[in-house]
Amino acid sequence: MSIEIPQSNPNETPQAVEAVSVSSNPITSVEAITSSSESITLLDAQALVDSWIKTVGVRYFSELTNTAVLMEEVGELARLMSRSYGDQSFKSGEKQGPEALGDEMSDVLFVLICLANQTGVDLTKAFHRGMEKRTVRDSDRHKNNPKLG
Repeated sequence: MSIEIPQSNPNETPQAVEAVSVSSNPITSVEAITSSSESITLLDAQALVDSWIKTVGVRYFSELTNTAVLMEEVGELARLMSRSYGDQSFKSGEKQGPEALGDEMSDVLFVLICLANQTGVDLTKAFHRGMEKRTVRDSDRHKNNPKLG
């Protein structure tokens, strides 16, 4: 199964990304979004978001709009983190706890996946490259940091 990742330029040919499933029945339908408790891969998540956008969301917002929305969602997560672990207190009626944190993290992840889909980024490959980069770069750095000892 493959998903078509839209490009920002309508004249470009969309990039097809091969979806990898965690089971014999890949999670790709909007109905499966709320009914499945299976773990999914990053590529499954990209396919799921793409399916949701095409069936519920009508179309992707522009990359610039989604970048602004991502900053907004990161700000909401930061606000919750500062109240949960920092010096600020919660306002009356404000959501708090692990579920509220998870909701905000999920919002960040959703918009990040939208941007990845829009720009043709395979998040699985990007994640592996990033882990390899950090492993090589930081192999001794943290071990030799007296602040972490």
